Amino acid sequence: MSGGVPNRSLWARHALRGPRPEAVPVLVARACAIVGLLDIAAGVFPRFRHSRMHTMAEVLPGALGPFAAALSLSTGVLLLLLAHGLRRRKRRAWRAAVALLPAGAVAQFTYRHSPVGALISLALLAPLLIHRDQFRALPDPRSRWRALANFVLMGAGSLALGLVIVSVHPKTLVGDPSLADRITHVLYGLFGFEGPVDYQGNTSWTVAFSLGALGLLTAITTIYLAFRPEHPAAQLTEDDEARLRVLLDRHGGRDSLGHFALRRDKAVVFSPSGKAAVTYRVVSGVMLASGDPIGDVEAWPGAIERFMDEAKAHSWTPAVMGCSETGGEVWTRETGLDALELGDEAVVDVADFSLAGRAMRNVRQMVKRIERAGYETRVRRVRDLGDAELERIRRAADDWRGTDTERGFSMALGRIGDPTDGDCLIATAHKADAVPGEYGDLKAILHFVPWGTDGVSLDLMRRDRSADPGMNELLIVAALQAAPRLGIARVSLNFAMFRAALARGEKIGAGPVLRAWRGLLVFLSRWFQIESLYKFNAKFQPRWEPRFVVYRASGDLPRIGFAAMQAEGFVNLGLPLPRFLRRRRNIARACAHAVAERDVRAA
Repeated sequence: MSGGVPNRSLWARHALRGPRPEAVPVLVARACAIVGLLDIAAGVFPRFRHSRMHTMAEVLPGALGPFAAALSLSTGVLLLLLAHGLRRRKRRAWRAAVALLPAGAVAQFTYRHSPVGALISLALLAPLLIHRDQFRALPDPRSRWRALANFVLMGAGSLALGLVIVSVHPKTLVGDPSLADRITHVLYGLFGFEGPVDYQGNTSWTVAFSLGALGLLTAITTIYLAFRPEHPAAQLTEDDEARLRVLLDRHGGRDSLGHFALRRDKAVVFSPSGKAAVTYRVVSGVMLASGDPIGDVEAWPGAIERFMDEAKAHSWTPAVMGCSETGGEVWTRETGLDALELGDEAVVDVADFSLAGRAMRNVRQMVKRIERAGYETRVRRVRDLGDAELERIRRAADDWRGTDTERGFSMALGRIGDPTDGDCLIATAHKADAVPGEYGDLKAILHFVPWGTDGVSLDLMRRDRSADPGMNELLIVAALQAAPRLGIARVSLNFAMFRAALARGEKIGAGPVLRAWRGLLVFLSRWFQIESLYKFNAKFQPRWEPRFVVYRASGDLPRIGFAAMQAEGFVNLGLPLPRFLRRRRNIARACAHAVAERDVRAA
């Protein structure tokens, strides 16, 4: 591999100009947040405006004559919203801050004749202009739910802040309005109407303008996010997919996760030579790659450099999920990132597999019992299935999915039966004497993707809920037994997270820390199937191949973990269809397919 590594390593280059946050954007972001909080406090709390902090609060951007409270709130909220974008060096946040701060300075001098206030705004503006080259990050992919999330969060925040505004003027408050009256007053005020709460003097105007400003900001930010210039999420194009398939034909046997790079909801960057590539998806500001780079190992550094440059251009957090030991070594050497063992992949060598022996007794007995119950199996390549049967398998796999969203990212292809995936393997279980259901005698499905020319990697496992337990064991054994005639020498099964900790923690002599760690993993298995997946894989006596997560800093791990859970489908921040609507959609598809089959038979 040394022949493909440049003299000046990528680690050295990215140590100097990598995607790590520079000091200036972080300091500017903190300054914006502090000024924003002070502006909000100056606009909300009358005692604050007349306390020892009066002098400082009055010269902050937003204290503009008779509209001081409303403009302080507006400026403070906007600066708080901009702080996160400035920290991530976003160009649009920089432009907004550069436009906002001079406006505050001009207002200070024009309405209050306060040169000190103008100087404070310009003092915060100065580092933005001097270090403008550090704010070059491009926008994130646009999400259709971002505007709705902003409306909900800003609306809730405005309601809470509005209740504070309504309640911090006890000396001028007329009567003793109830909580319901105060909430009603806030809701009316957010839409620009007068509510049931009344005040003495000019306080009612202060409250009205403040609530109106909050409502206006909620509306403006929501409208902006809904109609802002689109920066769409990158997708795998037909040309990208064709180039990746060429690389997989030449080097696909190196990594069992290679074929999953063909997911069409991923993007790709190629090395300058075109001999290697890294596929990724951006989730919550994290640029997630999965598995090893595709292609010639000598060209991996070039693809990795492009990946890191893309992360820097958008100020995304770079991370790699599930790379092999070789891939982890290259990533850490070329970028200076760190690696952490995430778990183990179960790989079964077909030549060594047998149902004989005490270790396989439980699997052997389960398979024999299911076969005696009348089940039979079929293992075929996708290209050998007819169109009608393939469509029935697709619909069954979708209907038998246990969750509303498709799970999987690093070890899931996300489709079945695509014409370009003819080398994929499908194992099905059938029960001829059962009462025919919506999908005939079909009871369970396993789908494998190619791993080079002599291997397959498990993609998904689905079964009819009415089928007997043990369908997955039956089909894995069937696939392993059919492998020799299909030219398959190795089969990759599921990935077991933290497998080593689970295995060592249950052994005699394990220390208290290891036992506690194992106990936590067992507890989490109630939701994430950590222990059950490990025990399921262990039934087939596989060899374990370690897999790693590559990350920039320890502080990024929680964020990377959350993004990975989103990508894998364990956390869904969207609004999926209700289950009864999904069911109706599936029934409609089935009816349409039945009509198509009838027309084909008639023809």
